[in-house]
Amino acid sequence: MKQAEASPPSAPVTSVREVLSAEEIRSLTRLSDGAGARALMVSWGLIAGSFVVAGFWPSTLTVLLALLVLGGRQLGLSILMHEASHRSLFRTRALNDVLGTWLCAAPVWSRLLAYRVHHLQHHNHANSARDPDLGLVTPFPTSQASLVRKLARDLLGVTGARRVVGLVAMDLGFLTYTASTGARRRHPVAEGGLAHVLGLGVRNLGPVLITNAAMAGTLWWAGIGWTYALWLLAYLTTFSLFLRLRALAEHACTSMVENPFLHTRTTRAHLLARLTVAPHHVNYHLEHHLLMTVPHQSLPRMHGLLMKRGAIPPARFASGYWEVLRLVSAGRGAVPEVGPA
Repeated sequence: MKQAEASPPSAPVTSVREVLSAEEIRSLTRLSDGAGARALMVSWGLIAGSFVVAGFWPSTLTVLLALLVLGGRQLGLSILMHEASHRSLFRTRALNDVLGTWLCAAPVWSRLLAYRVHHLQHHNHANSARDPDLGLVTPFPTSQASLVRKLARDLLGVTGARRVVGLVAMDLGFLTYTASTGARRRHPVAEGGLAHVLGLGVRNLGPVLITNAAMAGTLWWAGIGWTYALWLLAYLTTFSLFLRLRALAEHACTSMVENPFLHTRTTRAHLLARLTVAPHHVNYHLEHHLLMTVPHQSLPRMHGLLMKRGAIPPARFASGYWEVLRLVSAGRGAVPEVGPA
């Protein structure tokens, strides 16, 4: 991602419409079925390639590479589900719901329709007390030791195991749905009896089990059925790590103000980051919050326009994910730059 030359704005910017023309916004928000299909083929192509390489040429190196790529593509499918939740992955509306559910959400144990409701609340109330994702960022900044412990729990599978327990509880109705933190206990048996719990399980867990059984069956048919274990292991380890790093980069240590130019961050992503923590241009998060219907393939162009016009505050454009890690591990005494509201 190249940083365009920026000229200083004449006054604090609070709306993207102060920077981009109506024609530019129309162009940036133009959707494409072809672009959505290509994005799916990229992620699923890398998934298939990882299984093939590790399955037919097994070694320590190929297994480790598969865990790296699979974790990144599990995040990639989650990002494409996120696009579908905004109905911006495909131009054809139904494709967002159908393919967004069966090829993006279900394989990584997510629920598109529930996520859509949750995520729109995040956009409407980002970095405020009503933000449902606030629990992901309020612990930061923290100490280096605390951050290392969190990342170690991710890679050791502790975070992933906790996530699985929470997902089961949510899918069966024992916890309210959340895509981040803050789930509350429920009593589904008392509310509707055992049949109600079983019905929730079929509806919520059914697509997850079907898609994962199809994946495992395909790998078995290809003679490399054991590689499905890599999908599960990546889900518990590298996916957890990449998911955390992505969340930290987006909102941790930003400002608790209404100005969308200040309460999120865009992060420069090089090749390794794009393969792991920043698939499908998710690193352009400030741009996404300014215009959430801009499809992922247009976010780099939008970033270029905003940088050229000096609209992105320097403190909201990180040079890379290492910079983000340094920022969020600066210690409890560190205060994020607040800037004008």
